[in-house]
Amino acid sequence: MASKLTEQEVNNLLEKCSNWGRWGKDDQRGALNYIADEKRAAAAKLVRTGQAVSLALPLATVPAPDNPTPVMHLMQQTGFDAHEVELLPYVGDYFAIAPHGLANTHLDALCHVFHRGKMYNGFDATEVGSHGAKKCAIDVAREGVISRGVLLDIPKLKGVQWLENDVKITADDLDAAEKDHRVTVGEGDVLFVRTGRARRRKSKGAWDAFQAGLAGLAADCLPWLHQRKIAVLGSDGVSDAVPSGYQQLALPIHTCTLVYMGVHLIDNADLDALSEACARSGRYEFQFVMAPLVLTQGTASPVNPLALF
Repeated sequence: MASKLTEQEVNNLLEKCSNWGRWGKDDQRGALNYIADEKRAAAAKLVRTGQAVSLALPLATVPAPDNPTPVMHLMQQTGFDAHEVELLPYVGDYFAIAPHGLANTHLDALCHVFHRGKMYNGFDATEVGSHGAKKCAIDVAREGVISRGVLLDIPKLKGVQWLENDVKITADDLDAAEKDHRVTVGEGDVLFVRTGRARRRKSKGAWDAFQAGLAGLAADCLPWLHQRKIAVLGSDGVSDAVPSGYQQLALPIHTCTLVYMGVHLIDNADLDALSEACARSGRYEFQFVMAPLVLTQGTASPVNPLALF
């Protein structure tokens, strides 16, 4: 197992893994640029049976230790009084969602995290104000994210149901998972790294990850992710191991991927059904399809990612 990097070593990695300027000084799409038309067409050829698997948790409407701001779901019209609407009896509801956090499956925009006052491609943090983000907002993904998806199932690799909260996944673990799954992560892929968090939560109940910890990637995975040129990174946690063990870099994976690599993040996916589908088929690659909300100047979008086999 690789030794833990010092905080200074992680800071040195940030700029080494930077994609600032790779697609021009005005670019706001980041690593989504790796998904060329040819990549999308090739991903469609991975569909053989037509099986579709959702990677989303249900919207979290109930308060829990990991859900201090539950989704607000209000009924505007119910079946009990629908008859009072003469022209067209109907039902309707209202949702209010704070997508960030540990409870809802969401896509982080590149404006979500700053380092030293900057977001991806060197845009200033002040580009995000009270009316939202003027740069690197979530609507840069308005055309959807369609590519080859890959699952690296770390609990399967280690022969456990889930990883305990103090486990940090290393670059060596990612290499070993590729070998075990007979798959190689490549340019433009949407990579999911499973920790088994969803299964643990279903079995043991919710917990406050910022108090009790959360399994995730160690900082030594950053060069690995950069070299593979992934387009999007997803997890059933928040990709980062929590706590990180660093004083100034609470979430080094978030900081490096969003700010420096320009890699959008999918947090809080449910990868249990995907794990089972991959094991049954013996395939850890699939067509990946996701259509974020077109929220102008938004910092995130709730999503329902789909894997097609």
